[in-house]
Amino acid sequence: MKILRTNSSNSDFKELCFGLDNELNKRYGKKQSKYDKHNVIEDNRTVIVGYLHDIPVASGCFKEIDHKSIEIKRMFVTPAQRRKGFSKNILSALENWAKELGYSMARLETGKGQPEAIGLYEKAGYVITENYGPYIGIENSLCMKKKI
Repeated sequence: MKILRTNSSNSDFKELCFGLDNELNKRYGKKQSKYDKHNVIEDNRTVIVGYLHDIPVASGCFKEIDHKSIEIKRMFVTPAQRRKGFSKNILSALENWAKELGYSMARLETGKGQPEAIGLYEKAGYVITENYGPYIGIENSLCMKKKI
């Protein structure tokens, strides 16, 4: 997989985010609308798109929480390319980029109904933590963190 560092105006990233939103809406139904406002990515300069034979198959990004912490966002792999290690590669590339920029902590939120995502993050060294920021009090949210 070829990894491209880009920004949120990248059309392939936007298309992959559309696929992610569709999948989340199917999985969670009306409950997903509570999260939609937290998933808007505007003017983000830390976006990664993964390509297989020049076809976009995976994405992710991060945004700053504070001077030492980032939040991993919009992790997605197209259904046909899952279970091939692409999500692990995207996550690792995001963490490395964040480290290059001087961050030392990564946080993320995922839904409790996404056991495959939870498994990925646990295997990558993330641990469950208290819900933070906009996810405080949202029962379906599972927040995780990792020192990077």
